[in-house]
Amino acid sequence: MILDFLKSLVVAFWELFSEMSPYLVLGFLLAGILHVYFPKDKVNKYLGKRNLKSVINAALVGVPLPLCSCGVIPTGVSFHKNGASKGASVSFLISTPQTGVDSILATYSLMGLPFAVIRPIVALITGITGGFFTNKALRSEPEPAPTIETETINKGNKFKRMLRYAFVDFLQDIAKWLLIGLGIAALITVAIPDSVFENYLSNPYLNMFLVLLASVPMYVCATGSIPIATALLMKGISPGAAFVFLMAGPATNAGTMTVIGQSLGKKALFTYMASIISGAVIFGIIINELLPAAWFDIEMITSHAHHIIPHWLQVGSTVFLGVMMIYVILLPYLPKKKTQTTKNNNMEYKIKVDGMSCNHCTSSVEKNVGQLEGIKSVNADLASHIVTLEADQFDESTIEKTIHDLGYEYKGKA
Repeated sequence: MILDFLKSLVVAFWELFSEMSPYLVLGFLLAGILHVYFPKDKVNKYLGKRNLKSVINAALVGVPLPLCSCGVIPTGVSFHKNGASKGASVSFLISTPQTGVDSILATYSLMGLPFAVIRPIVALITGITGGFFTNKALRSEPEPAPTIETETINKGNKFKRMLRYAFVDFLQDIAKWLLIGLGIAALITVAIPDSVFENYLSNPYLNMFLVLLASVPMYVCATGSIPIATALLMKGISPGAAFVFLMAGPATNAGTMTVIGQSLGKKALFTYMASIISGAVIFGIIINELLPAAWFDIEMITSHAHHIIPHWLQVGSTVFLGVMMIYVILLPYLPKKKTQTTKNNNMEYKIKVDGMSCNHCTSSVEKNVGQLEGIKSVNADLASHIVTLEADQFDESTIEKTIHDLGYEYKGKA
């Protein structure tokens, strides 16, 4: 019995993974292109005013960006510290983690065109709504002067940087969560009887409420949420409830809520949460009640999906992506090349920083701490959460404040 269960689990996992792989590979490639060629140095210019235009610009910027909720926090907070309005920052924080070029393609691969189209549209609408009401709620508050830069200036061959970001840096950020999402989806597929929702949770509003309740504190990236939502849909949950999970799962979690509350204030946090929850429920109801049920027939979608991608391309993409995921998961534990540095009179310090969970996090810490007076070089290690500094002087309080402003926790010298 146990052996049969494990075999079924592996088969379900492989089927989900192979179905998504070609779209994920293409999505990661597009993510690399966006990362390298997107004009980041001009972003803040369009986000600084406390008006609807800045809010719309922030949402338009956020929808295609392939950032998960952990990666979007330092970016959104840094935008604010660099002069973006709180409304624009909230708009960016709402719209970005819900979707991205990679997750749009992956949604299409498993859940069909309607979900893939509706998802970015709702991300855009909720982002604009949340930003608009944030500006209204905080119109009496002065905006801070720019204090923090948002991006590291990259040099070198753009094509190589694009490939490295797509299949190493970005893949490393979401590989663990994608595997967890696929594992949960496979477990749901094998362990939950097909009749459970029909017999016990057939009311679409009840299963929508339960999914929302589970989604809000839970961490799952936009891409990792897709196989879970698909598995739930195949077990009989309503399409609206599945959409609630796709929307609320990636955009909300306990860590995100804490950082937004600390960095942007309680009013901004309230409008952030209210926009996501109300948007998820409203559009979940619209899907259930107003849109054609045939659009969300998961059995029809999956039966046609197998004929879209050639078998050789599907197998090749699956093998390539699987090998790269194994590599990036093991990468933090592989021996690193030693680099020669000229220290002169500089001293080396090691500090502990909690909350860094992706390469974007370490990049933000390295950039913003590295520009402080007296700091000559910074290296943040994702696996150990140790940040190594070379400096001719060490102002601990300034470093602590900078790290705190980015949304991370300074734990002192390591």
